[in-house]
Amino acid sequence: MSIELNAELRTDMGKGASRRLRRANKLPAIVYGKGKDPENLTLEQKDVQYQLQNEAFYTQVLDLNIDGKKTEVLLRDLQHHPFKLDILHIDFQRVDAKKEVHVNVPLHFEGEDIAPGVKQEGGAVSHVVTEVEVVCLPKDIPEFIVVDMSELHIDEIIHLSDLKLPEGVEILELRHGEEHDSAVASVHQRKVAAEPEEGEEAAEEAGAEGGAEEEGGAAEE
Repeated sequence: MSIELNAELRTDMGKGASRRLRRANKLPAIVYGKGKDPENLTLEQKDVQYQLQNEAFYTQVLDLNIDGKKTEVLLRDLQHHPFKLDILHIDFQRVDAKKEVHVNVPLHFEGEDIAPGVKQEGGAVSHVVTEVEVVCLPKDIPEFIVVDMSELHIDEIIHLSDLKLPEGVEILELRHGEEHDSAVASVHQRKVAAEPEEGEEAAEEAGAEGGAEEEGGAAEE
């Protein structure tokens, strides 16, 4: 199901105009790309806040209705208020159905609890990255990519090249060669606190006994 947002063209520009919009629970935005001039827009803050809960809002093609005219776009930037939930500004890019786009797609890690390295060998999971940049046509953008960790043993690593991608989707880094096939996740041995050596234990016990004798002597006096 497509995600839709309503917007209006904005002609009143400047910082003062933007402040007035925000006081009215609206937010300024811009849409650019596809060989057309950028357009300044106004959106409802509540509409954007509602969509922020949807993971697909950050990666999928959106239907932006500008004064009733639909434009397909991708979210490119969000400027957050320093300490409020409000969005201060939002950027959209028009998409061409026939041209590849670059999009950061989140990773969903599955099977960690049943991985042999965790369940049987007592290892711990490490997520090296939580998203990857993919290249594909707009229609092929995946909402997320699954990382299956169910068969990982201790000291085993999942690399970018191990990820199963939908047809027509490539990972940008892998286009640059095998040396860019970086780690995504791994299972490693848990760190165990070092036990004190015998000499240290003896010194600690001697110190404890000496303290006890001093306390005993003071009591007898």
